[in-house]
Amino acid sequence: MSFVVWMTGLPGSGKTTIARWLEGHYRSQGRKVEVLDGDEVRKTLSPGLGFTGEERTAHNKRVIHMAKVLSRNDVIVLVSLISPYRKVRDYARSELPKFMEVHVDCPLEVCMERDPKGLYAKAKAGEVKRMTGLSDTYEPPESPELVVETSKESLEESAKKIIQKSIEMGLD
Repeated sequence: MSFVVWMTGLPGSGKTTIARWLEGHYRSQGRKVEVLDGDEVRKTLSPGLGFTGEERTAHNKRVIHMAKVLSRNDVIVLVSLISPYRKVRDYARSELPKFMEVHVDCPLEVCMERDPKGLYAKAKAGEVKRMTGLSDTYEPPESPELVVETSKESLEESAKKIIQKSIEMGLD
């Protein structure tokens, strides 16, 4: 049985880390699973796109299409994507029948301390324009199926909450 877990949050909030943990969990069960990480997908499917609102929307729609194709072929899809706009996430919800939105919530200050890709440092230095959460908009979900708070809970706690919620929703 396939489904899509759409993890949205600020850069450095823990989306990809959780997705990779979940990927290992589902693979250990012999399940087909793919992680659609926004940065990785951008390199191959959206290399010419920048970070304007229109370009982010186009990139997100490409990820939605990939998730749709994978999920209809019995693959669990773990989307790790900032996806800063509610409108695009609502579109994902309308296109993906077995869908769970997870807000990977983490205070901006903690994300900036983590800064795994050095983006916040580059933004402060003026090297990165349109940094989500700083100089560009992030619209937190208004009613996601689940919120995980990565500054307050361990990786395993967050991941296990997602697994439990997917079971409660009848997705898994």
